Amino acid sequence: MLCLNILLLVKDAADVPTVAAHLTQAMRGSRAEPGCLRYDVYHSQAEPKRFVLVEHWADQAALDAHRLAAAYTTIYKPLVLPLIDREGHPATLLGEGDPPAGARS
Repeated sequence: MLCLNILLLVKDAADVPTVAAHLTQAMRGSRAEPGCLRYDVYHSQAEPKRFVLVEHWADQAALDAHRLAAAYTTIYKPLVLPLIDREGHPATLLGEGDPPAGARS
């Protein structure tokens, strides 16, 4: 399983409602894709221009297919990316699979 946490910061506060609407639409489409185990979008209450995406994909092939699918190519990439700064964080879900590097047993 691949886990991604993606931090988004909207460049202009006036674009927050637009970004929220596009992310909601992209989330609905992404959740229906094969191999999507989780796709959640969070809007920060503490930092109004901040959104967090939490994605879990079955494998690299599912993530690669997602990046070719309509939600990514017709919504996220052309309509959201130009309005935000993005910071991706691939992550390990603790308690799943192997322990993190450097962990002691």
